[in-house]
Amino acid sequence: MLDHVSIGVRDLGKTKTFYDAALGALGYRCLCADEYMLGYGTDSVQLWISPTDSPVSPDMRSGLHFCFAAPTRSEVDAFHAKALEAGGKDNGAPGIRTDYSPGYYAAFVVDPDGYRLEAFCRVAV
Repeated sequence: MLDHVSIGVRDLGKTKTFYDAALGALGYRCLCADEYMLGYGTDSVQLWISPTDSPVSPDMRSGLHFCFAAPTRSEVDAFHAKALEAGGKDNGAPGIRTDYSPGYYAAFVVDPDGYRLEAFCRVAV
């Protein structure tokens, strides 16, 4: 349904360091980078990031988050670890989320601007 998502951040350099690490663990890479934007994906850009003085205010109750597909549990684990190493904050360690559905394996982090991110894969039960 969605072709891409765009977000605004305060510090494009800091953001690139974070997303290169976190999304790199899932096999996504920065396909476009200049002083005006970053673009992440595999074959085409699906996440655009641009600098702004007023990013969306972090609100843990808003429900807003971005979920990235991961083929394996180990990639979910790596996403979580790399995101924390690159300045993210823990928002839920890797593990099965039976309250979501059987076999739902996910990890949750918050990026340096307060955007909530999830990596997810479905595993055999």
